[in-house]
Amino acid sequence: MTFPYPALVTFTGTGKSFGAVRALSEVNLSIHQGECLGLIGHNGAGKSTLMQVLAGTLSADCGVLHLARHEVRSSYNVQMARQHGIRCVFQELSLCPNLSVAENLRLMSPAIRGWGWRRQAKALIDASLDEIFPGHGIAADDIVAELPIGKRQMVEIARAFVQVDERLELVILDEPTSSLDARVAEQLLGFVRRFVAGGGSVVLISHILGEMLATCDRIAVMRDGRIVEIRPAGDFSHVSLVECMGSAAKEAVQQQAFVSRREGKAAVVEQRPARQVDGQTVKAHTGEIVGLAGLAGHGQSQLLIQVLRQRITRGQGAALVAGDRQTDGVFPLWSIAENITISSLADLKRGALIDPQAERAMAGQWQARMGIRTPDMDNPILSLSGGNQQKALFARALASRNDLILMDDPMRGVDVGTKREVYSIIAQEAAKGRTFIWYTTELEELDYCDHIYVFRDGQVVLDLPRNELSEEQILRCSFEEQPA
Repeated sequence: MTFPYPALVTFTGTGKSFGAVRALSEVNLSIHQGECLGLIGHNGAGKSTLMQVLAGTLSADCGVLHLARHEVRSSYNVQMARQHGIRCVFQELSLCPNLSVAENLRLMSPAIRGWGWRRQAKALIDASLDEIFPGHGIAADDIVAELPIGKRQMVEIARAFVQVDERLELVILDEPTSSLDARVAEQLLGFVRRFVAGGGSVVLISHILGEMLATCDRIAVMRDGRIVEIRPAGDFSHVSLVECMGSAAKEAVQQQAFVSRREGKAAVVEQRPARQVDGQTVKAHTGEIVGLAGLAGHGQSQLLIQVLRQRITRGQGAALVAGDRQTDGVFPLWSIAENITISSLADLKRGALIDPQAERAMAGQWQARMGIRTPDMDNPILSLSGGNQQKALFARALASRNDLILMDDPMRGVDVGTKREVYSIIAQEAAKGRTFIWYTTELEELDYCDHIYVFRDGQVVLDLPRNELSEEQILRCSFEEQPA
């Protein structure tokens, strides 16, 4: 595949290790001006590590990095990356939650200064949000902590594309649509194509295969710290991409003829959304997987919190798999094993103390079942890639005794192979009598649910079993149109 512009970035023999873990090994890769390069691979394959080297947040152990044909020395850092026009939006958002949207832009753009800096920052971030996400509903004075995670992600992305007096050559987008609903994700990907058509460059990391195939010019597949395949996006299919990543290309959960799990069973959960104006409730029965759908930020997460609080008040308990793992999920100062076993301490006691052997055994069992990639479960939880951290949160919930599992868009940053493994585990646990309430922004995941509730403006606007599910119905109700 030929490009009208020269290589903007070239990695040659790049390697990086973290102790005994070899994160990158002999990586050779070029990124061209005017190109959207897709980077895909299973969790822990090295994608984010490679991009952190490019962004200047990590130093490679070996190899050479050329930017615009100039070799980068060992002193390369974040400031130098920005001087070369490189911006990044990593999976773990970097906004300061106690500051406003405009103030967060000012932190990353020191050229915004003087008495009128606040007015200038507001104008710049408003313009960027309007261009990328029309109808975004975000004000420059909004405090970041008060925004839902989807809007925080929109702010982080818009901030990366603001140009004051620095060059803007290449933007790294690491799982940029993981918290965005389908409509907003489509807006972003459309903007990416416009940016690339104007001569800009984008590295897109995503586990959503359709996004990669439709948006990227080329796709580089990583496995175990190496580039194993690079082709034009048009030369890949969904199946061939999965095969290159080293995951089984078959569905782990076989979709069978729909059989209602509700008949003759009492509801484990019957919850009326806080903003519901009629008598509609969300019901979940024993052994049922209930899906919550609709545009992001329309009350699904709030419904899960309502259920969790009610269960705790009644002394019944429930496990929550958070989508925003850094805020609501991991204990960042604890080990992987401690993060997994924290909800099961009563089962690990020997007398008044925790049995270390029982704790290690439980952690090891769930490491194997969830496929958590680490040489040592005593390593800090933050030593894991984002997707592997999410697996640890699933392990925590499933290792507990709770018979109700609440899932708040939990597949953010999880690769396609792991997703299918998790879907299979969810189906197995539901067959044993566990109940799941699953909010997801990915329409295809609703196929794994027994019953679906679509939310709009904090209310349930559609209630249907899986055998009546259609993407058209979901989208129509999400956009204030009633189904035919």
